[in-house]
Amino acid sequence: MSDFIALLQYRTTQEGGRKTPAFSKYRPQIKFDFDEMQTSGEQTFIDKDTVYPGEEVKATIRLAGVIYFRGRLAEGMLFEFREGPRVIGTGKILEILNDTLKIDH
Repeated sequence: MSDFIALLQYRTTQEGGRKTPAFSKYRPQIKFDFDEMQTSGEQTFIDKDTVYPGEEVKATIRLAGVIYFRGRLAEGMLFEFREGPRVIGTGKILEILNDTLKIDH
């Protein structure tokens, strides 16, 4: 089950993003500003299978660390997605699907 829907903005290669496209079901690390903890977040793209550097896409996100983020997320919240220490894009939560993650659940 997916945890939330997000709008993802992939950085261009010149901005330090990927050199190659990402495919649906891609699993970079996700990091929120409020914590140093990172978790794997599987991105399932909506209406496309491939995203190129510099592109924007809506996706459902499935977190590996759901228990850790219980009661800590809100719609409109921003996050980074990374490959190791390198930020390859940013995201914004549009809709939380897993109610246990909501701050006001």
